[in-house]
Amino acid sequence: MEGTLDWGVTIILWFQQFSPTLDIPFKLFTLMGEEVFFMLLVLLFYWCIDRRIGVRLAILLLFSGYVNTVAKVLANQPRPFQYDTQVHQLFGASGGGFPSGHTQNTVVIWGYTASRAQNVWLWVIAGLLMLLTPLSRVYLGVHFPTDLIGGYLLGISLLLVYRWLEPRVEAWLGRKGLVWQLGAAVTLPALLILLFPSDEKNGLIAGATLMGMGAGFILEQHFVKFQTGGIWWKQVVRFMLGAAVAFTLWLGLRPVLFGLEPESLCRFLRYGLVGLWGALGAPWVFVKLRLAETR
Repeated sequence: MEGTLDWGVTIILWFQQFSPTLDIPFKLFTLMGEEVFFMLLVLLFYWCIDRRIGVRLAILLLFSGYVNTVAKVLANQPRPFQYDTQVHQLFGASGGGFPSGHTQNTVVIWGYTASRAQNVWLWVIAGLLMLLTPLSRVYLGVHFPTDLIGGYLLGISLLLVYRWLEPRVEAWLGRKGLVWQLGAAVTLPALLILLFPSDEKNGLIAGATLMGMGAGFILEQHFVKFQTGGIWWKQVVRFMLGAAVAFTLWLGLRPVLFGLEPESLCRFLRYGLVGLWGALGAPWVFVKLRLAETR
């Protein structure tokens, strides 16, 4: 394994000879692989472009994040800057290095979006992002090339399984009533959290957000029934208002709950409420403010 990591350090040092010239563009590409960026993209789809695609992207992103966290804990591999002091850390990173979460999430999100749209130009853009975002992680010294390979393999596998399961699970849930649907939305994320007994907080965050959004999606479908699309300025206001409240909840609940015990429960409530706002609270407000029509 050391030989493989040493080879990876050689590759990273070759890339970093172009620093600081390429720092800004590669940092921009890595920001486009952050989970916050992808969550905003998911909410943009859900609130403004296509509700159904937004729901599917949200579930895929959160499950991908959970799987990646589990894989990092099991692999327990160092970051390049932790392994060799010659490597400069040019961007913040925490947790294990293998597999690359940026690579995995970029593959599942842009791969799914392009496959749904079936547009040649979107496939070109998706392909470039799936190449440049992972490369930025090597340049910035936070991932080995092998981390990228792991992210690609895991991302492609998740995407293929999700595309195969998606219509079958949707059809099964569609035949069930509200109680069954809510039960599934609560029980499955709860099981994911319980099956991941680790101090790593990202598994809990993914499960809590998935539970909040899952329950919210179902309640919205039954009781709110808002429509995406509409006048362009209403779409802009919807996104800005929804995102502003989401960030307020995310940041505002942190000092309110800080120091309270048990810490894991407080974190669960915080991210569950953020997910519930995005899926249910925001659409309800949009309809009440006449920023969105109902189906």
